[in-house]
Amino acid sequence: MDYQIRKMRESEYPILSDFLYEAVFIPEGMEKPPKSIVKQPELQVYTADFGKADDWCFVAETKGKIVGAVWVRIMNDYGHIDDKTPSFAISLYKEYRHLGIGTALMKAMLQFLKGKGYKKTSLSVQKANYAVGMYQKVGFEVVNENEEEYIMICRLQ
Repeated sequence: MDYQIRKMRESEYPILSDFLYEAVFIPEGMEKPPKSIVKQPELQVYTADFGKADDWCFVAETKGKIVGAVWVRIMNDYGHIDDKTPSFAISLYKEYRHLGIGTALMKAMLQFLKGKGYKKTSLSVQKANYAVGMYQKVGFEVVNENEEEYIMICRLQ
């Protein structure tokens, strides 16, 4: 598939809500929640007022359509490590998954963060999520866990 990865434009920030919804992991056999779930405070932390210092986003685009996004910000989310470590969020529209686009987005963001001088980055992922393998493949390692989730970090230096 032909696609390009680029920085997200400020005018495109509103679509982060769509990608936040796509990032919600739905275990096998469970029904998708309503789109309004992204308005909950624990999820709003990922997108509200995006564009501040330490907010960075790359998108994957094909044929003029944004099909995936990876974004980071320093926030008190599920994967929070400390106030200097940006937390990752990534998602793709369903029909664009399993094509290597997510891995390419992750690698682009990791390279960018390294270039900006960040020492590490973190994320939280449900243990049952197939993306755990992708995260490990690009350099994330489990540093903590609870019954349902892993907290992972990727050292950048």
